[in-house]
Amino acid sequence: MRVDRKLLVLGAASASALCLVLAGCGIPQSAAPAKTSVGTEIDDTLVTTKVKTALLADPDVKSFDLKVETRKGEVQLSGFTDNQAQIERALTVARSVAGVAAVENKIGVKAENVSVGNRVDDGIITSKIKSALLSDPSVKSFDIAVATSKGAVQLSGYVDSLGQIDTALAIAAKVEGVTRVDNEMSIKK
Repeated sequence: MRVDRKLLVLGAASASALCLVLAGCGIPQSAAPAKTSVGTEIDDTLVTTKVKTALLADPDVKSFDLKVETRKGEVQLSGFTDNQAQIERALTVARSVAGVAAVENKIGVKAENVSVGNRVDDGIITSKIKSALLSDPSVKSFDIAVATSKGAVQLSGYVDSLGQIDTALAIAAKVEGVTRVDNEMSIKK
């Protein structure tokens, strides 16, 4: 009987999640993004987790500055590394993970001579941008990763439209301390 109750709760939670996905979160049907199934979403989450784990386990990759997004098996790596060799290693590690259909490289090399002060400033800039993105209802900010190195901001991830990209770029550019904004976002297929 105890197992049946757990299955009932799990089934109800799954049904609720499916209803939210199918409801489209209030998006008009004409503006609805490319559809993915719940199974694909779960598979993508699993692939993302596997890639992050593989990057963390690799001693040659400092994965703390890397973001991993997955859409229909295609992995997007973004953020900053210390050098080109780390980028190549990160790409190799990601490609070796089961379930990865392709890897899109959106990684940049950090500016040289980054001080502790720069890191603190970059963290503040990143936080301000994330807050500004969250406060704009037209931007699905949970789909956008933000990385900052010496005031240079990189926005990456998968979004629904070119309009969301333009809005996110404009929001980031207005934040104090931002020296430039690089667009590494892709539109969902």
